[in-house]
Amino acid sequence: MSLVMDIAAGRAALRRLGEGVLDAVLPPRCLACGEPVVSHGTLCSGCFAGLEAIGDPQCFRCGSPFVHEGQASTGEGSLGEGFLCNSCSEKPPVYGRARAAYLYNDGSKRLLLPLKHGDRTDLSRPLARRMAIAGRRILQDADLLIPVPLHHRRLLKRRYNQASLLAAELSRQSAVPWAPNLLRRHKRTPPLGPLGAFERREALADAFHLGQQRSVVQGRRVVLVDDVLTSGATVGACATVLLSHGAAGVDVLAAARVANRSLVEGGFDD
Repeated sequence: MSLVMDIAAGRAALRRLGEGVLDAVLPPRCLACGEPVVSHGTLCSGCFAGLEAIGDPQCFRCGSPFVHEGQASTGEGSLGEGFLCNSCSEKPPVYGRARAAYLYNDGSKRLLLPLKHGDRTDLSRPLARRMAIAGRRILQDADLLIPVPLHHRRLLKRRYNQASLLAAELSRQSAVPWAPNLLRRHKRTPPLGPLGAFERREALADAFHLGQQRSVVQGRRVVLVDDVLTSGATVGACATVLLSHGAAGVDVLAAARVANRSLVEGGFDD
């Protein structure tokens, strides 16, 4: 027992020494703005304050945060474990549950946009760490992680899929296996932001399909991983494909989600 403790203490001392050398050669900088910080892989106080983490109370299905408890529409169980926003109450999404680490705002954009467009692939690890916390219950039930795919032309231009980077880190942190190339996007779709709900469904019709090893999803609970959850149309189309090939259930885990404007303004979702 003493030998084991001595080895552990030695490893800890070496780790501290290595961190000290790293700090001397490369002083710690904020992940978002580059300002000096106490330790590597952290944010300065200003950038940290700009992030808005999502927690309860939130819609059990889509994960939209409630401003107050009165916005919960229907459901079973205690708030945060069954209550739904009005939209999910009237028309539940195809997927089971969606969770996100942060609201998509100016603070989270300082992490997500460099990851997506600025080759800051190192940001996938701290973002995945927060996603694992926000989606811990989803990950506990998960059998397989699948990233939302990019069309091959966009992937060629960007050189990597940020959702795949996040899924790989989540797999490493949670020990849930991931399948990077199982779900494919064979139809290039236009930006969905300006489109209405019907137009989004039309644009995404037949946009996704499964590769040859499609049987791997049969009977398994799948978690779709993406960087930003907006209207839910894309993950809904992906979930439809997975469920049609026998997935036992599909949940969604994102780094950030766009705020439900009607809930933020204090009303019900439309």
